[in-house]
Amino acid sequence: MKLGIVGLPNVGKSTLFNAITNAGAESANYPFCTIDPNVGVVAVPDARLDRLSQMYHPKKTTPAVIEFVDIAGLVKGASRGEGLGNKFLGNIRATDAIVHVVRCFDDENVIHVEGSTDPLRDIGIIDIELIMADVEMVERRIDKASKAAKGDKRFLHEAEVFSALKDWLNDGNSARSFVCDEDDRELIATSELLSLKPIIYAANLDEDGFADYASNPYYHQVAELAAKEGAQVIPVCAKLEAEIAELDGDEKKMFLEELGIPESGLDRLIRASYALLGLISFLTSGEDECRAWTITRGTKAPQAAGKIHTDFERGFIRAEVVAYDDLMACGTMTAAKEKGLVRSEGKEYVMKDGDIVLFRFNV
Repeated sequence: MKLGIVGLPNVGKSTLFNAITNAGAESANYPFCTIDPNVGVVAVPDARLDRLSQMYHPKKTTPAVIEFVDIAGLVKGASRGEGLGNKFLGNIRATDAIVHVVRCFDDENVIHVEGSTDPLRDIGIIDIELIMADVEMVERRIDKASKAAKGDKRFLHEAEVFSALKDWLNDGNSARSFVCDEDDRELIATSELLSLKPIIYAANLDEDGFADYASNPYYHQVAELAAKEGAQVIPVCAKLEAEIAELDGDEKKMFLEELGIPESGLDRLIRASYALLGLISFLTSGEDECRAWTITRGTKAPQAAGKIHTDFERGFIRAEVVAYDDLMACGTMTAAKEKGLVRSEGKEYVMKDGDIVLFRFNV
């Protein structure tokens, strides 16, 4: 999973990226500090995987990972190449979802590229640039489908769908909010539109107001917008995250408890990402390796097996599955088998979050 961290220049984007990835990206109090995208790979915290490792003592433990990309700050006119717009738009196209960092605090010592704090205005600036970039792409798609329709009438419908979408975009609406049936939605998804990507709003608050973020009027504005869009929103404090990133496990836990925060911004961000993209994890275990694998909710057993190796999917015979909670309650795989809790599942089995699986295959 690849998440693009975006935002106007100087809203705390790179500070947050540094904190959650420890990648050491440059961060400073002036626009365009980030030019080329910085990339950091983060392990997905999973207590289930930790417990399996304690049980099996494997040679290797491999968590699922998320790739974060810190993308250059955006300004008005990016879709026309202003600032670093072309770089920004090109880099974001390769991501699965957008983490949009929005400044939700006042501080005269931290320059705002627009001169004041206004999260809805800031969100609107980025939205309109994504939408305008999409208009160009949709126009090309309409032209291509119209030409193809001269030899194959099936392309007429494609041209009609994208023409309706173009009108929608020109009214300042995102492709995410375009109303159409499932078949047309799948057709539009083939175009890799920027404003079609799922969004998590990371509302960046200052240290003083973070603990009481629910009373922050800027945060409420972002939360209300996210609710209308079907997006996710999480409160973060980039400065606090930077401090948390410097601590080890026990120190980090104590620090969070002192602040009255149940989990770090990274943990909240990962949870929101999985929910937004409809992702779950299954686990494999043994003396050689315990590992977490990320799949889309609704994935069937053979396709999940294919995540491990294409041969597993091609020669799939069955999956031997036990629920994580059942294994923990029994203490060992042998005890779980004796109680009939290890099931043999076929090709139509839909994987569940926390399934511990051994795939049987033959090629």
